Amino acid sequence: MAYAVHFAAAVLACWLTAQVLTVAAWPGRSPRVAILCWQGVGLALGLSAMGVPIALGLAPYDRPTGSALLALADDLAHDALPPGLGVAHLASVGVGFGIGAVLLTTTARSLLGAVRAQRRHRDLLALVARDDPAVPGALVLDHPCAAAYCLPGMRPRVVVSAGTLDLLDRAELAAVLTHERAHATERHDLVLLPFTALCRALPWFDWVRAAHERVALLVEMRADDKARAVHAEGPLAGALRRFAAAGNRVTPAGTLGLGDRELDVRVQRLLVVERPPRLLGAAALALSTTLAALPISLFLS
Repeated sequence: MAYAVHFAAAVLACWLTAQVLTVAAWPGRSPRVAILCWQGVGLALGLSAMGVPIALGLAPYDRPTGSALLALADDLAHDALPPGLGVAHLASVGVGFGIGAVLLTTTARSLLGAVRAQRRHRDLLALVARDDPAVPGALVLDHPCAAAYCLPGMRPRVVVSAGTLDLLDRAELAAVLTHERAHATERHDLVLLPFTALCRALPWFDWVRAAHERVALLVEMRADDKARAVHAEGPLAGALRRFAAAGNRVTPAGTLGLGDRELDVRVQRLLVVERPPRLLGAAALALSTTLAALPISLFLS
């Protein structure tokens, strides 16, 4: 029972940490560290959600979860279950593994869905997009709406619309292209994937959906930082303002777009440069790492 309490405490700690990360101001000053913190919380939540029913089912063994699972497998192989371990205990263990199966299945389905959407869009681009010397290394769509996005994958492509070329000046366009290339090089689509899977696996938790939205915004902020490092803050802030004013923005499924996450917040952040909170970020990262390490250690012990 003590090990189930440890897993339950980890779930509660994940919830409390998520509440703090959602409302804290420092993640906007250090999005890369904040993304790592969210990943630690997500991993700890998934493992702990599995661990609670598994540990409850293995309570008669009075051993750490990992060694108790090995003992259960050996006893099942020899058809010799210990006294006190009944059908309810085995069902509880099954629930835990069922949660793990749901998490793995939703992750796989999310990945396959994204890959299919990207493949369809890549095929479409081959038919309707064109190269343009004004945007080397990117594809141009002859569409009047404002669109600038990264199509991730093994062969990532940066795409802008003709409407974007008319909307932005040369410096703003260069900053936007750097922003989108940052999405591709850092594989932000894979950063978001586990949180998409958690939303599908645990749809009744509003804070899980809020975590997904927060990480999606942090991913955009991280790409903003990469563009600011190359082009300074002015051109990208100007581009974000123009996208906000344009209104008719387009971001296809399976892509990561420039103008689809809290544009006003991002502009304000770009114009007010603050130093990253190194000590606070390090403390938060240590906490999230500890959260992830707790259920892992319980399963391996």
